[in-house]
Amino acid sequence: MTTLGYDRTTGIRLGALFGPAVFGVTAAGIALPTVIADLKIDPGAASWILTVHALALGIGTVLAGRIADSRGVRTSLFLGGVLLAAGAGLCLAAPGLPLLLTGRFLLAAGSGAMSASALAMVAGAPAEQRPRLLARFGGAMAVFIASATVVGGLVAQVISWRVTLILPALSLFAVPWCLGLATAPGSRRRIDPFGAVALGVTSAALLLLIQAAGLDLSMPLVGGLAATLMVAVGALAWSTKRPGAFVSVSLLRRPGYLRAIAIGMGVYGGLFAAMAAVPELLANAHNWTVVAIGVSLLPGAILGALLSRAAGPPTVVWITGMFALSLLLVAVLSGPASALVVAASMGGVAFAVTQVVVTGAVSAVLPVSERGTGLGIVNLGFFVGGAVGTAVYAALAGPLGAVWALGVVTVFPVSSAVAAGIGRARS
Repeated sequence: MTTLGYDRTTGIRLGALFGPAVFGVTAAGIALPTVIADLKIDPGAASWILTVHALALGIGTVLAGRIADSRGVRTSLFLGGVLLAAGAGLCLAAPGLPLLLTGRFLLAAGSGAMSASALAMVAGAPAEQRPRLLARFGGAMAVFIASATVVGGLVAQVISWRVTLILPALSLFAVPWCLGLATAPGSRRRIDPFGAVALGVTSAALLLLIQAAGLDLSMPLVGGLAATLMVAVGALAWSTKRPGAFVSVSLLRRPGYLRAIAIGMGVYGGLFAAMAAVPELLANAHNWTVVAIGVSLLPGAILGALLSRAAGPPTVVWITGMFALSLLLVAVLSGPASALVVAASMGGVAFAVTQVVVTGAVSAVLPVSERGTGLGIVNLGFFVGGAVGTAVYAALAGPLGAVWALGVVTVFPVSSAVAAGIGRARS
C-alpha cells in the first residue's frame, strides 16, 4: 500500500533531489586548479569558491527547512529552483571571481533548499514505509558521494570547469519527479525572521572562523568575526525563549536530538577531510588518474547502499568505528593506495548509514510541524562538522604530513562511535 505518492522509487527520487549537493564541494574541488589558471587568481582566493558554497549550503538547508514546515515543501522547492537556476547562470557567465562567488552562493543556497525539501519529504513518509525509503535514500546518497570525484574530473576535462561548479543544479531535473510527494500545505507557523538571521549569522561567523587559517584572514577580520559570533550566539540564545522561535528549547530537548547532531558532525568531519585528502594523495603520490580514483570508490558506494538497507543504531556504532580505524591505518601504514581507498570508501559507507539512521531517528521524535526545521538544523550541524574536519586536516597537513593529518582526523569518527554507543546504551 502506498500513501501520498510514496512507492518503491521514492527513496531514489529523493536521493536524486538531495544527492547533487555533494558535488558542490567534492567535485568542485577537482576543478580548482583549472579555475586558478583560467581566471588568473591565487589558490587562497580560489578556496573561497568552496567556502562560500559551504556557508550558503548550511544556511540554505536550515532556512528552507523552516519554510517547508511553515509554507509547504512546494514553496521550498520553488525557491530552491529559482536560486539554483540563477546561481548556475551567474557561474556560467561570470567574467571574474566576484560574480563567480555570488553565483556559487546562490547556487548553494538553492542546493540547501533542495536538500531540506528532500529531508522534509523523507520525514513526512508514513512511519511503516520510512525504513525502506530511508534505505534507498541512503543508497542513492552513497552513490553520489563515491562518484563525485570522477564526475567532477570528467566534466572539467571534457566540458568545462564552469559546468563542474554548477553540478548541484542537477537537482532541478529531479524536481518534477518529486512534486507528487510535496502535497502537505504547511503549518502556517511564523518563520521568526529574527531567529533565522541570528542562526544564519552564527553559522556564517563560525564557519569563517574555522576556516580562518586556510583563507588567510587578517587578524582584525578574525577579531571582528569573533565579536560577531558572540553577539549572534547571544541573540540566538535569547530568541529560543520566544514563542514560535526558529530554534526552540523544546526542539533541542527532544530525546536524542543533540546526540544525533554530534554523531553526524563526527562522520562529516572525517568524510570531508578524507575526501579533501585522498584524491589528492592518490593523484600526486601514487599517480592515479581521476577516473581511476572515482572507479576505486564505487565499491564503497555499493557497500553503503547495501548496509543502509538494514541500518540501525548498532550499525552506526561499528561502522563509525571501522571508519576511524581505516583513517588510523592510513597513518600507521604511511599511506598506501589501498589504505587510502579503504578510508575514503568507509567514509562514504559511514555517511550513508548515519544519514539513514539519524534522519529516521530524528523524524520519529519530531512533530510533523517541526520536522523540516529540525532536520535542517541537524544537517547544518553536519556541515559545520565537515568544515571543522577539513580545517583540522588543512592545518595539520603541513607540519605533520597529509597521512598523519588524516590519522589525527580519526578523532571525528571516534566521537561519532562514542555518541552512538552512549545512545545505544541508554535505549
